[in-house]
Amino acid sequence: MMNEEQTMRAWRTHEYGQPSKVLKLDTVDIPSPNEGELLVKVEAIPFNLNDLERITGGNMMVRPELPYSPGMEVMGTVARCGKGAEAWLGKRVVAMTAGAHGGFAEYAICPPVSAFEMPADIPLPGAAALYFPFHLAWLGLYQRAQIQAGETVLIHAAAGGVGSAAIQLAINANARVIATAGSDEKLALCQELGAEIAVNYTNDDFVAIVKDATDGKGVDVVFDNVGEAVMEQSLAAICYNGSYIMNGFASDKTVADEKFLVPRRIALSNISLCGVLLAYADEATAAFLKEGMGWNFVPASLGQTINNEIIDLVRKEKITPVVGKVVNFADVPAAIEDMGNRLTVGRSIVKLF
Repeated sequence: MMNEEQTMRAWRTHEYGQPSKVLKLDTVDIPSPNEGELLVKVEAIPFNLNDLERITGGNMMVRPELPYSPGMEVMGTVARCGKGAEAWLGKRVVAMTAGAHGGFAEYAICPPVSAFEMPADIPLPGAAALYFPFHLAWLGLYQRAQIQAGETVLIHAAAGGVGSAAIQLAINANARVIATAGSDEKLALCQELGAEIAVNYTNDDFVAIVKDATDGKGVDVVFDNVGEAVMEQSLAAICYNGSYIMNGFASDKTVADEKFLVPRRIALSNISLCGVLLAYADEATAAFLKEGMGWNFVPASLGQTINNEIIDLVRKEKITPVVGKVVNFADVPAAIEDMGNRLTVGRSIVKLF
């Protein structure tokens, strides 16, 4: 390892609560990769709402033993490899962390199945902002909805990381975009990215605006990053044979089945309801998770295809990651609290050096 370092700094939560109160900057041992794992020297950390939940103790499918470091996504250079993963050594990567935590640190363990090379010609901070939002939006719009030129898509929380990616991928498919967001600044960003109509969901009736803009038909696709708070209205805004893409739950939620998913309401809508889980796995792991938890993970081979296409679109200047804030490692607690309070646009990125 570089300079034979033995310890690292890591933001860890010792109890659940607000980030500014419970995150502590600790000095801990650098972890060692097990067989097939990567140890990434972290250069940048993109925030995700899942990270916030792992600090507050919110909607967590798995609860690691306290204290632990949140952080489900990192960008950096592979510093050490476990047996069988030696080909990754020295590569510049974007990656999900093992167990979706451990990324708020100077080094992080990552499985190769959810790591992708990031070429040097795509610089920071944008390079660190590409992975989760664009992979998720690609899966939702291109694979699940199979969006077509001329169709209309309604994108909720459109000024966030995933929403801003979805706008750009929809525009790239020559679709028409109606975006919702919660402030004038966010609405302006949506229109700058290509949204034809931007609706302030806190003041305006987006269902009425959708119906007016589509001559009463409704949108072909709803791309929902919010969940319960907008689902009932969104079902009224979708057309016959439309697609409802459920990929985010920024509003209140529980781990249990969402109470608002009423089968009769779905049946009467005559739509396709599609879930999107961005989690990659090899064939054996996917089968194990399907048997044990009933989840369908995305084949890692498709992730590589998506990553290649996203990089190609960036190089052709068809898409660009939206980075709303870049902060230093020391500012992690305050910065992720700002994200949780909806004070940011696009992605917030932590640069370590």
